[in-house]
Amino acid sequence: MDEAHLLRTCRKLFLRGHVLEVQIGIHDFEQGAPQRMRFDVDLYVPYAHSDPARDRIEDIVDYDFIRTIIRQRTAAGHINLQETLCDHIATDLLNNPHVEAVRVATAKLDVYPDCEAVGVEVFRLRAAQTP
Repeated sequence: MDEAHLLRTCRKLFLRGHVLEVQIGIHDFEQGAPQRMRFDVDLYVPYAHSDPARDRIEDIVDYDFIRTIIRQRTAAGHINLQETLCDHIATDLLNNPHVEAVRVATAKLDVYPDCEAVGVEVFRLRAAQTP
């Protein structure tokens, strides 16, 4: 399944520029001090699970769900690698039975003075989830 198929069959929900202080990093200078991180997420929800016809929140996937998952993962304690955090968030989001696919990007905002951010991005499909 490719993104074109997802865009034909799913509503794309997104969260952009969600910034939190996170205990993350493997290097000595990253230990003990939180770092600003930006989170960008795309969720692909099949139209059957995202029908706003009744104009009721129960009929869609609520955006708060995305923020809650990110906050739970980042509050769980120190994480060494962005890749680990990004993978865990993607897995947690795909555990929602109404989410068909997810793209998660994380970025450390203050690592290097000569660039905006350093980060990682993953794209996962429900079909590719391991049991």
